[in-house]
Amino acid sequence: MTTAQITLAVVLVLVFLPLGGAKIAAVPFMRQAAAHLGMSPGLYRFVGTLEVAGAVGLVLGLASAPLGVAAAIGLALLMTVAAVVHLRHGDPPVRALPAAVLALTAVAYAGVAVGTG
Repeated sequence: MTTAQITLAVVLVLVFLPLGGAKIAAVPFMRQAAAHLGMSPGLYRFVGTLEVAGAVGLVLGLASAPLGVAAAIGLALLMTVAAVVHLRHGDPPVRALPAAVLALTAVAYAGVAVGTG
């Protein structure tokens, strides 16, 4: 385990845990975001559950590199889909940028974890 792996895991967990939790709790801002993207609250809760599961997988991945890599790949795929959904709903590219950056960050974590595992 390297400093880079720990740092990337911490950054991703600090993003995905609160955002996923907010989606699961269906806080008003997240309900508005779901409606904007044409998603039901149930589907948005499911997305939040995937985000929280991915964050937990990253934490566990600090002890088991294959688990962390799997979690990172899942989060990268989820964020790639999120970026595409934003663009397909007519959002400007800047609205898809956070998801794209998170996808790349998750890929970086996977690359570092594979290199140390």
